Amino acid sequence: MTEPAWGPQAPGQDPVCPRHPDRVSYVRCQRCERPACPECQRPAAVGVQCVDCVREGARGTRQARTAFGATLRRGRPVVTLTIIAVCAAVYLLQTTVAPATTYRYGFAPAAAAAQPWRFLTAAFLHGGIVHIGFNMYALWLFGTYLEQQFGRARFAALYLLSALGGSVGTLLLVGPSSSGWNTLSVGASGAVFGLFGALVLVQRRLNQRFGQIVVLIAINGAIGFVLPNIAWQAHLGGLVTGLALGAAFAYAPRRARTPVQVAGAAAVALVLLVAAVARMAATGLL
Repeated sequence: MTEPAWGPQAPGQDPVCPRHPDRVSYVRCQRCERPACPECQRPAAVGVQCVDCVREGARGTRQARTAFGATLRRGRPVVTLTIIAVCAAVYLLQTTVAPATTYRYGFAPAAAAAQPWRFLTAAFLHGGIVHIGFNMYALWLFGTYLEQQFGRARFAALYLLSALGGSVGTLLLVGPSSSGWNTLSVGASGAVFGLFGALVLVQRRLNQRFGQIVVLIAINGAIGFVLPNIAWQAHLGGLVTGLALGAAFAYAPRRARTPVQVAGAAAVALVLLVAAVARMAATGLL
């Protein structure tokens, strides 16, 4: 007669949990039949399993993924919340102890070559409570969904490159002789428009309706031409960047999904860099 896998059991001895020998347990794992105390029990399709069997089973189970290669995660959208928190903290600095932050880190085409960090830092600054409120609401609404679909790394790349694309759009579309050449622009609008663009491709790839998103893009794009002090150039630059990244992320072939997505993001970043350098050289900034 062979002994159980968890060791010999003396006659009349109460069964104890192998992980917690001081705890008596009459509940046994449905897989290995070892006793399992309440702390080591995990619900199963039938009865319970011990934590060791659950861990062993997970090793041989493929993780569920979205259509775009992201691991399905439960919990909070970490990247989206982090961006919102950073923007809120920076806005608090702008309006309280460090008002000069706007002038040091906002984007102006004239300062692009001398202070290139402004291409990205401007996306974390805002010009008023309504401005940041709208952008953060849109980021929460659409960013949460896109982060779940793309995963954290892809979503972070989408947001940051769209923010960069917004600044590059301003650099390309504002003339050196215009007042906008030396005017600071701030806000996450370029990045948010990038999310809009990517969302269109995601919905199309999933065979879901995206007409409302297109209408939203059109309305918000038109506002930039109607209301003063809105950098429609950044909106357009972010939108085009988001569309390009959305295409790379959404339509990458399954067998080579990750390499194609990485290459697509790298290609978009390279195009933005080359376009910015060429424009600065053409306008005498370099």
